[in-house]
Amino acid sequence: MTDEVPAAPGRIVLLTASHRVAPGLLSWPAWQTLRTADRVLCSDRDHPQLPYLREAGVTVEHPASVGAQDLVDACAGGRTVVVIPSGAGDGGGGAGDGTLTDGLARLAGSGRVQMPDLELLPGSYDLPGARLLDLVHVMDRIRRECPWSSTRTHKELAKYGIEEAYELVEAIEDGDADELREELGDVLLQVVFHARIAQDGLDEGSEPFSIDDVAATIVEKLIHRHPHVFGDETAETPEEVKAHWLRTKAVEKQRDSITDGVPLTQPGLALASKLAGRVRTAGLNVPLPTGDGIGYDLLALAAQAEKTGTDPETALRAAARTYRDAIRAAEERGRARN
Repeated sequence: MTDEVPAAPGRIVLLTASHRVAPGLLSWPAWQTLRTADRVLCSDRDHPQLPYLREAGVTVEHPASVGAQDLVDACAGGRTVVVIPSGAGDGGGGAGDGTLTDGLARLAGSGRVQMPDLELLPGSYDLPGARLLDLVHVMDRIRRECPWSSTRTHKELAKYGIEEAYELVEAIEDGDADELREELGDVLLQVVFHARIAQDGLDEGSEPFSIDDVAATIVEKLIHRHPHVFGDETAETPEEVKAHWLRTKAVEKQRDSITDGVPLTQPGLALASKLAGRVRTAGLNVPLPTGDGIGYDLLALAAQAEKTGTDPETALRAAARTYRDAIRAAEERGRARN
């Protein structure tokens, strides 16, 4: 009497793919597994990967649903079955079908079933920055379907851009990493929102543009202004980098005055510091105007701060925070006495 050799348990492969990568761009191990599998199952007939699988000669079956027990039975005799979870590639995150994996876990936990080998095979991975595609997709849908967002204009959103920028600066000065991450997202939202509005091309006399145009513009600018990184020039110090930046910027803008491009709507101390910095960098001898009033005193202080490498706005905010803390301490003492 000979011992029976137990049948090989087979293999279940859950193939996942990032919906942020173009369908069909699968890894070589994924294609190898698909081509050699005994069966490939996908209950979603509209799955974005299917046209590329058909083109590669991979036969895909479309059961109404993929059950755990049926899948285990299909692996009998050592067969390999690949399951393409619904949602893996269309925005569902590609993490797999929760119902199926839960069912397989219950069977394995029962101890009554010889389970096939279970493998999670990533067919593609997110690239750095891939989640930005999600933001663009979500913003596009909100712009189409939200009654408030669908009617906003650049001018109506301008105040939010200012508010979010100030909140970002506050998060930086507070040193709160979680708050910084959130505020960076809020600023990024303003960029994507304005780009989506511009895509509609509703402003008279202006050409529509998209977030891709915005990104392309800044990429081109960054490459052009960093010849020491992307070109043949060299820069060993931050001062040399800044000189490259100012030189290429001057050629790009071809401005008539060093004051061109300085927004007059920014806070007064920042404006004064910026103008003083432009004068100093250009090597001009322009005496500060004098006159009666606190404004001229503040102008002189801002220019002196810029000369010493101090941002007057940051310095004043720091002093104001100290003053605020002193006010709160005085309030606490008053409440304690009462």
